[in-house]
Amino acid sequence: MTNVFSPRPARALLLLAVLGSLAFLPHHATKLYVADYENVLGTSLEIKLAAEADQPAAAAEAAALREVDHLNKILSGYDQASEFSRWLRAGKQPVAVSPELYEVLALFEQWRVQSHGALDASAETISQLWRTAAKQNRRPSAAEIAAAVAAVHQQHYVLNAQNHTAQRTSDAPLVLNSFAKSYILSKAAEAALATPGVRGVVVNIGGDILVRGDHVEQVQVSNPRADAENDPPIAQLHVHDKTIATSGNYRRGERIGGQWYSHIVDPRTGLPASGVLSATVVADQATDAGALATALNVLPPAEGQALVAAVPGAEYLLLTADGRRLESAGWKNLALPAAPAAAKKPVAVTKDKPWDAQYEVAISLELATMEGVRVHRPFVAVWVVDKQQKPVRQLALWYNKPRWLHDMSFWYAAYYDQFAAGNNSISSTTSATRSPGKYTLKWDGKDDKGELVSQGTYTVLIEVAREHGTHQLLKQELAGKKPQHFDLPANVEVASAAVDYRKKTNETN
Repeated sequence: MTNVFSPRPARALLLLAVLGSLAFLPHHATKLYVADYENVLGTSLEIKLAAEADQPAAAAEAAALREVDHLNKILSGYDQASEFSRWLRAGKQPVAVSPELYEVLALFEQWRVQSHGALDASAETISQLWRTAAKQNRRPSAAEIAAAVAAVHQQHYVLNAQNHTAQRTSDAPLVLNSFAKSYILSKAAEAALATPGVRGVVVNIGGDILVRGDHVEQVQVSNPRADAENDPPIAQLHVHDKTIATSGNYRRGERIGGQWYSHIVDPRTGLPASGVLSATVVADQATDAGALATALNVLPPAEGQALVAAVPGAEYLLLTADGRRLESAGWKNLALPAAPAAAKKPVAVTKDKPWDAQYEVAISLELATMEGVRVHRPFVAVWVVDKQQKPVRQLALWYNKPRWLHDMSFWYAAYYDQFAAGNNSISSTTSATRSPGKYTLKWDGKDDKGELVSQGTYTVLIEVAREHGTHQLLKQELAGKKPQHFDLPANVEVASAAVDYRKKTNETN
């Protein structure tokens, strides 16, 4: 795409199955500009801007991306040329470091103390142990775990505020990932909002979302037991001038002997966190929200709740492994009221058998990316047609320029009139971080009106197009009554795609 930014009508949408809106506080006449990227900090990036014109929006996008690149060169633990990586190799001597690296190291140490050790930059020692053991399909031994915990429970660096130096005091591996993402999120939003003519900004990096300026963003909280982008959320919030972060065990981890172990580990015990499925925190500062969301996964619920209560203005939602839903007292002030349950419609009497409600169709899609290279997300549409090729259900529409929607010619013919006349809107989704470019969608056998279709032959279509780029169309027909799996051919835009007709499941692990 040559020009990322173009005004998006207030009725546009990113994901049709997700309802929501981005509201603007009525102080200035602005338009909404959106940019989507894959492969940013190991995940996806979305920037929304309320700007007075195209030029300030483009300048704000560029400023945010420059800040992301600048800070990644300082804080990355994957780039061996980053300042952080060079500091790790410098040995146990004082090293003058940049203000940004110093601040992140200081924040991590502050939260290590504040969380009573639930957060620790050296927890990577334990993570490495579990990853190595998982490759051997075994749990680490008690002796290995004890040795890893002992390596964590020591001082790892000393900061000198007067000389602005950082000195390593141990050989334990250190990782700043959780704090680095939150810190970069905050600084990127600040850079964008500082652009003249920009009134509000929303930055979403891998499901952690910061809202600043004249915005009230509607945010969906992802269901940790669901595995599709268009599954119903567990909560919907209005967020203004705050950050919302989610951490959980449902997207990343290791499977050993058939049992799932979270990628989040407890530095105090050496064991993967297991008591919490998902923790969502809303806080004034991005680093506070990110730190608290991770700590809530590690600490027992009562300790985690007390930790959040000590941060003014912070609110939380916890889903525990034993099925409890725990909310802070102020959470209800952020949450939108639940929509009333739809009245059950009588099943139309026809000679055809209705869709088996115990079954669903799952569509897995991985967009092509290049390792270490930031790329625009292409336009994507996913929908279902019947045997006569009539549209049945639209599952997803991802785009950032309405005027180029006609590039998806098959979707355009099927759905554009409905799209143009609809009252669709934009929302964001907070969730545990996922890999860049990987998405899952579901079709529950209902049409666009919410009614079950008849049993029969249906086709899933996946259309992908780039502005001034390639156009791809994938199709898969479904006609069986038994579970089926289909792998679709890859192409220049789609690294992999699969369609499964299967019994319904709400479990991810």
